[in-house]
Amino acid sequence: MTAELLEVTSFTLLMAALATLVMLPPGLALAWVLARRQFRGRSVLETLVSLPIVIPPVATGLILLQLFGRRGPIGRILEPLGVEVVFTWKAVVIAMAVMGLPLFVRAARAAFEQVDQRYESIAATLGARPWRVFWTVSVPLAWRGVVAGLVLGYSRAVGEFGATIMLAGSLPGTRTLSIAIYRDAELGNDAAVMALIACSVAIGFVAVYGANRAGMTP
Repeated sequence: MTAELLEVTSFTLLMAALATLVMLPPGLALAWVLARRQFRGRSVLETLVSLPIVIPPVATGLILLQLFGRRGPIGRILEPLGVEVVFTWKAVVIAMAVMGLPLFVRAARAAFEQVDQRYESIAATLGARPWRVFWTVSVPLAWRGVVAGLVLGYSRAVGEFGATIMLAGSLPGTRTLSIAIYRDAELGNDAAVMALIACSVAIGFVAVYGANRAGMTP
């Protein structure tokens, strides 16, 4: 059991880390756009970003399955390239990233909104291009909220179940902590379930504590 617990835990943490890296670029861009720009369709974009929070994760997983399946619009593009997503570790990363992205965007957006725009204007006046202003002024001043958002997104990815099991299944190469808990609970392996839950609680505690220390209370 110890070997299985270590294997599932290490796999989950690794997939969540990869998912966090995947959500970082689009998450930063979305957070900054929503915090700084007014444009037609902004409310629609904001709603779309937040949808995974309010709809059942299983529904999100089914949508992803339709997109990345062999007959889906993305799956048809990837198949000739030899890239398989559904029921692989890639599916785990994608499901985790999609479910963790809204939390990251919300935290990072709040951080960008708290940045005094005068500093950005001064940098622009001195000749800094928008991209340089973003990386040298905006992000450093908002770093606490950005880090908190990453921690929250990471912790959400670690605990993800519904979308993951729909897109990746419950296979030896795709089994995360939450899926392992569900499987062992179905099989009546109470000792294994309690060990997995204890591990999940420990990871969740560290993640939430880290987010609080970064200055963002979930």
